[in-house]
Amino acid sequence: MSAPVDEVAAGVASMSTGDDQPSESSNAGGEQVVTPWDVAGGADGKIDYAKLVNEFGCATIDDALIARIEKATGRRAHPFLRRGMFFAHRELDQIVTAYENGEKFYLYTGRGPSSEALHLGHLIPFHFTKWLQEAFKVPLVIQLTDDEKFLWKSMKLEDARRLARENAKDIIACGFDPRRTFIFSDVNYMCTPFYLNVLKIAKCVTFNQARGIFGFSGESNIGQVGFPPTQAAPAFPDCFPHLFGTDKKSLRCLIPCAIDQDPYFRMTRDAAPRIGGHKPALIESRFFPALKGESGKMSASDPTSAIYVTDTPKQIKDKVNKYAFSGGRLTVEEHREKGGDLEVDISWKWLNFFMDDDDKLRTIGEAYGSGAMLSGEIKKELVECLTPMIVAHQEARAKVSDAVVDQFFSTAPRDFDSMFGELVGDAPAPSEGPVSFQGGENLVASNVPVPAVAGGEGNEGEDAGAAAGGGGQPLSKSELKRIAKEKQIAEKKAAKAAEKAAKAAAAAQ
Repeated sequence: MSAPVDEVAAGVASMSTGDDQPSESSNAGGEQVVTPWDVAGGADGKIDYAKLVNEFGCATIDDALIARIEKATGRRAHPFLRRGMFFAHRELDQIVTAYENGEKFYLYTGRGPSSEALHLGHLIPFHFTKWLQEAFKVPLVIQLTDDEKFLWKSMKLEDARRLARENAKDIIACGFDPRRTFIFSDVNYMCTPFYLNVLKIAKCVTFNQARGIFGFSGESNIGQVGFPPTQAAPAFPDCFPHLFGTDKKSLRCLIPCAIDQDPYFRMTRDAAPRIGGHKPALIESRFFPALKGESGKMSASDPTSAIYVTDTPKQIKDKVNKYAFSGGRLTVEEHREKGGDLEVDISWKWLNFFMDDDDKLRTIGEAYGSGAMLSGEIKKELVECLTPMIVAHQEARAKVSDAVVDQFFSTAPRDFDSMFGELVGDAPAPSEGPVSFQGGENLVASNVPVPAVAGGEGNEGEDAGAAAGGGGQPLSKSELKRIAKEKQIAEKKAAKAAEKAAKAAAAAQ
């Protein structure tokens, strides 16, 4: 692509279970801060993504990996991949290799339901996830963290649960198919298979580690401290026996998310081999810039800071014309001479997200960057790009009834094989009658892979997981020594408990 198109806005929406979707704001201290709940740029208000990749230890997505994805799926890469919005990863290459070798995987993403209406930034991760799902022809689980919102926000639990269903309608309107998409709220779904993974992950993480990863303090309520394993658990397929069966290693997991969520899944990846699972792979995005500029923040308390999916065409036009930060010059003469500043112009940055036509985008970038196109003209291009997209979303959402939401939330056991490959025909109409949203040990999908037997017993693979990490990578000597010590301590405790029980039984006689 030509230079103007490569000068893409630093931003994309997130699978953020934080408050409103994080957006870049400046930090008075000069150091950027990126956590699942706070995102602040350096003194200039911008995020240094190269520094972030280095600090987090992930890898950047290069052209060779994009070419492999295109070859494996037979589809041209999504604009978010081609233009660098999704730019970093953890073991995405291993997922592609496994797929090339005929292995299956599933997708996991989510949303923290904190507002009545979603803005455009909230939709972006779901648009990309839908492309991934259709390109690879795999199932998807979407977590709605109503529990997390209750713990972090001044919000009643019943309001968080209601917003989860309302937000689900906007997610469904993106075009997902219920035959291989499962949406769940934590409060509704929590069940034995899910909670077993929550407990096992929680035991792998000390409070000091959690405090270091997430920045918890003495002011954090204990619900907040205990929440991270709940977001980590869906990365293991046996959380969903009605979809994937009971084998923790039946499938690998790929998680599309914003890079601020990386700490959650570093923790998850560290715990994975210790509980007998694959390490989840990640494909990570930049942040989506606010309408008023990169140093601003999109907030529900300021309706002029973003474009919402409920906005009318007139509201969209007014917001873009009045509030979209411009890279235009002070006078027409200066603009014709110097051209627009593509580095800061929000209309140009947003067009990089929402305009599919690469050639047209390149033409606009060259014209605006040279001064041939004025600020009002590029804003007009953005309005014409956004309006039909939002109108189409509103029309799709109007068709999402409560019965359709129930269909996506249903825990009725699925046929494992039918969720992969081509889908034939249209999705069936929602069934009439009661629908269960809660999982259970007895709700198991049909045609699931036979669980692997580890150590000669039909256990959950934890001994096998101790010997090898996700993807079969061996653990270090220190990790093996620690696991052996923990096992030895557990055996001693069990022996003492048995001895105590025997003495008590003898005394009773």
